[in-house]
Amino acid sequence: MEPSLLAYAGPDQVMTVTSGIASIVGVLLIFWHKVMAFCGRIVNRFRGTPSAAPIETKDTSPSS
Repeated sequence: MEPSLLAYAGPDQVMTVTSGIASIVGVLLIFWHKVMAFCGRIVNRFRGTPSAAPIETKDTSPSS
C-alpha cells in the first residue's frame, strides 16, 4: 500500500470534524459575553486588579 493513500481524508471524515468545530464555535458565539467576562476575571486574577479610586466628598452642606 502506498503511504500517500494513508493520508487521504475524504468528505466523510472531514465533514464530521468541521461540524464539531462549527458546533463549538456556535456555542461560544451564543455565550460570547459570558466567555469574555470569564476570561477577563482570570486575567485580572493573575495581573491583579487595580485599586479603586477614592471618592471625593465635600463637607459643605447644600444651600437652599
